Amino acid sequence: MVLLTVTDTTSAAVAEYCRSKKNSEEDRSEEDEWKLERLSKIETGNAIDHNDLIQVSAFLVRHARRTDSNAVVKECRLDTLLKGATVYQAPPPPKPEPTSQYKALMSRLRKEEENRQYERMVNPPPPTETFNQRFPYAGPSFGPTADTEVDEVTYADVNRRMALIINVLVSIIACSVAIWIAARRWDVPQRLGLSMSGSGLVAAAEVAIYMGYIRRIKEAKGKEVKMVERKEIVETWVFDGVGGKDEGVEGVRFRKGKHR
Repeated sequence: MVLLTVTDTTSAAVAEYCRSKKNSEEDRSEEDEWKLERLSKIETGNAIDHNDLIQVSAFLVRHARRTDSNAVVKECRLDTLLKGATVYQAPPPPKPEPTSQYKALMSRLRKEEENRQYERMVNPPPPTETFNQRFPYAGPSFGPTADTEVDEVTYADVNRRMALIINVLVSIIACSVAIWIAARRWDVPQRLGLSMSGSGLVAAAEVAIYMGYIRRIKEAKGKEVKMVERKEIVETWVFDGVGGKDEGVEGVRFRKGKHR
């Protein structure tokens, strides 16, 4: 059994079937009466059995042929009644009613939550102390300074590299133009080859100089890391507040080369 949705056309055909069936003089059984009662209650959007739809279509076609109405026969054919119909999807069953124990539990939980919210509103908890509030001078001492130094070093390095690239390009272009002008009496291929060779030599020299500069910086940094910093006490002042023969003004005693 396949259930189909009832369209407007199907609803009108079923209504005509029930009216014609009731007005006919044929003997009807209890099953036919029950079927007519059931089909008379069908509305658009409800479900109808495909077997009932076949019977409705067959009855209306026979009745229309008796009256020689071809238009009615075409409207009552099964393919016409099936246009727009889809398989009926029954609506989901309603959710079961919650039990009395569940309702009592939910009511108790709601009251407890309301009491907690009222308690928080009347007696709010103390605000949570943040790190900056507990240590107000800790952030500026090491946080922002480190970031600022990193940013400054990064920007300085980028600017230095950009200036180096621009200088190298200017040197190469200037050298090639100078050679091209100097060899103006030569043929064009010879001038071009000489200019390209000269600019290539300048580029190689610039790269070699830069690599040597980088190597010397690395060596200097390595030597600086290996050096051990030594601190020596040159002179000290001792404020003990005790008067004596060797003391100066206001009980200040000055000693050289000796730490106390």
